[in-house]
Amino acid sequence: MKYKDLEVSPEILKAVERMGFTDMTRIQKEAIPPMLDGYELIAKAPTGTGKTCAFGIPIVERIVKEEQCVQGLILAPTRELAVQIRDDLRDLTYYMPWLKVVAVYGGQPINKQIEALKKHPQILVATPGRLIDLLRRRAVNIDDAWMTVLDEADEMLNMGFVKDVRYILDKLPSDKQLCMFSATLSREVMDISWMYQKDPLEITVKPVEDSKPKITQYCIESALSDKFTQMIQILRCHEYRKTMVFCNTKYMTESLSRQIDAQGFKSRCLNGDMPQSARNKIMQSFRDGAMDVLVATDVAARGLDIDGVDAVFSYEIPNENGFYLHRIGRTGRAQKEGVSFVFYTPDERPRLRDLARYTKSEITPVDIHADGTFAPNGKSLED
Repeated sequence: MKYKDLEVSPEILKAVERMGFTDMTRIQKEAIPPMLDGYELIAKAPTGTGKTCAFGIPIVERIVKEEQCVQGLILAPTRELAVQIRDDLRDLTYYMPWLKVVAVYGGQPINKQIEALKKHPQILVATPGRLIDLLRRRAVNIDDAWMTVLDEADEMLNMGFVKDVRYILDKLPSDKQLCMFSATLSREVMDISWMYQKDPLEITVKPVEDSKPKITQYCIESALSDKFTQMIQILRCHEYRKTMVFCNTKYMTESLSRQIDAQGFKSRCLNGDMPQSARNKIMQSFRDGAMDVLVATDVAARGLDIDGVDAVFSYEIPNENGFYLHRIGRTGRAQKEGVSFVFYTPDERPRLRDLARYTKSEITPVDIHADGTFAPNGKSLED
C-alpha cells in the first residue's frame, strides 16, 4: 500500500513525498486506517519500522484548525526521542504552517518551554516528568487532548514512569483515544491498557522480511591492544558515511572520540554528563552529515532516531543484553541495510554467546585483514 492511497489531506501527502517516502511499512498500513477511524490501539512493532508516521499521520490529519489548544499529546521516555518525534511531525506538517508542534523535556530551561506553550500548540510531545512539572505550574492545559499516544511504552514504563504516566492519563478527557506503541507487550503496558483503554485493537508486526531491520552482524575476536587499529582499518576500507561507536563509560567515549579524530575522521562523543544543549547540537550535526563518527554510551543514545547510519560498532561488550538490541537498532532503519560489529576478547566469548542467544541473532565471527576487508573465519560462537 502506498501513501498516495490514504484518504488524508493533500498537505500530508505532499509532506510525505517531500520526506522521500512512497510505500508504507507494515505498521503504518495496519495502524493508520484504524487510528483515523478513532480506534484505540496496542501496537507491537520492532524498532526502525516507521512508528512515528504510523501515529503521526492520524494525529495531524484529525487536528481541528479552529481550536487553538493541545489536541494531540505524545509521551516519550527520553528527551532525545521527544525531540526526534517533534522534528518528524514538523516535517509532516510542512505544508500546514498554522499547525504548531512543541516538545517539552528535562535538561532545557523550563521558562523557554513555557514561552513556547503560550503560542498554543495543537500537538505536544513530552517526557512524563517535565509535563507533570508544567501541569503543576499551570503552564499547560491538556483537558482537550482527545488523542494521546505512548511511544516506546514498554521502555517508558520500565524506566519507572508508571505513576507519572497514570497521573497524566488521569488528567485527560475520559473519552480520549489512547494508542500505545511498544517493542514488547510487558505486564506494565498491559496494566495501563486494562485501566485506560476501551476495547483496543491489538496489532503485532512480527520482524518478517519486509519490516525486520536488515542488519548483518559480525563479531571480531581481538586483543585490547588491537581493536582500535582494526576498527580504523574497517572505517577506512568501507568509507561509511555515518557510523556509531558504543562504549560503556563516559571516559571511554571521550578518549575514543579523540583517538578517532586524530586518525582523520570527524568524530564527537555523546554521554550523559553533557549539557542537553550540547547533546542536541552534536546529534543535529551527526544527522546533517557534518561528522563521520558518533561515539556514545548506551544511556546517552537511548531513544535516538537517526536515519542513514551505515554501521554500528560495539567497541565494548554491553553491560546488559537489551543494550545490544538497542545498539544495532540504530542502523538498518527505514528499510535500508546496515552492518554491526562487536569486539570481544577470548575471555568474553561466553558473554557474546549469551548475547546471541538472548537476541536470537546470527553473529558471524570474522577476521580483519590489514586493508580493512574482512571474511568469515569458519568459527562458531558455540565452539
